[in-house]
Amino acid sequence: MTTLEELAQACILLIRVGCVFRLIYSMVRLSGADEEATKYKKRARNVVIFYLLAESIWQVKEIILFYYR
Repeated sequence: MTTLEELAQACILLIRVGCVFRLIYSMVRLSGADEEATKYKKRARNVVIFYLLAESIWQVKEIILFYYR
C-alpha cells in the first residue's frame, strides 16, 4: 500500500512541476512573441485550468477516502 501511495504522490509532484514549467515557458514565449500573444495566453490559461482541475480531483479523492475510513 505504501508503494501505491508513493506512486500517487510522485504523480501529483510531476503534475505540479510540469504545470509550473509549462506556465513559465508560456510566459517567456508570451513576452517575446507579439504576433503569437493570443496563442500563448490561451496556453497559459489552459495550464492554470488543468492544474486547478487536477488539484481538485486529488482533494476530492482524499475527502472521499477520509470519509470512508
